Amino acid sequence: MKLTMVGGRAKRRILIGLCLLLTAALGLTGAVGYRTFLRPADNPPGDACTGGPGQRPRVVAAGASMTQGALGANWVAALRARPELRRYEVVNAGVNGNTTADLLQRVDTDIVACRPAAVTILIGTNDVRNGVPLEQFRANLKAIADRVKARTKARIVLMSVPPLGEDLNTEINHRLSAYNAATRETAARAQVDYLPLYERVTDSLRRTGRGTPYDFSFPLALAVAAQHYLLGRSWDEIAQAGGREMLVDHVHLSDRGGAIVTDLVGQWLTDRP
Repeated sequence: MKLTMVGGRAKRRILIGLCLLLTAALGLTGAVGYRTFLRPADNPPGDACTGGPGQRPRVVAAGASMTQGALGANWVAALRARPELRRYEVVNAGVNGNTTADLLQRVDTDIVACRPAAVTILIGTNDVRNGVPLEQFRANLKAIADRVKARTKARIVLMSVPPLGEDLNTEINHRLSAYNAATRETAARAQVDYLPLYERVTDSLRRTGRGTPYDFSFPLALAVAAQHYLLGRSWDEIAQAGGREMLVDHVHLSDRGGAIVTDLVGQWLTDRP
């Protein structure tokens, strides 16, 4: 009888311990998930642009998760920290998961309302991944550029998007090249600037000879985020551990990849203020 009671208590202790471990694991997973997928960007339009004109000229960085910067390098924060650009207020109008259609819907609230001096647009990765027809992508992007141009006095730049996976010969990257060509053509027709982000990233990849094919998944993205936020690993370290150089999870930028965007945009802002 006593042995049975002791055995029952031991089982209960083990069960309680397992429940506590599971609760802690779920709590950590939820915290990482919130920080990665749900947390708003730093200095978003809703905070930065509600009081009319700012004390400094505003630069609005508009786009999706690559601009929001919670998963992978935060190139917008790096731009904000550059001494030569501190005369600007840099607003992060990146929203996870956005396509060109999503960005078009929030042009007035997240870009025009900021009365920007300059606007960067980095969008298209999710259009490619979601199979948005090329002509629809082109029409959306042109509408975004035209609306910003018509309703603000801002300088505007469109950027090509980086590859999906580092193997440039995959079917998805052949499709992506057509979207980037549409971005370049749209910039020319709208008479706005163009920055060759895809071209700079792929030049670096060709020099290293690496070529990990596209294999993104949300569990991988969550695992990558956990390594960064819980273990303190840099985005470069995470990318390299996965056999990659520029992309931490086949989509989002490593620190090296983010530095390319920061350099391109920083140079664009300082060339013709």
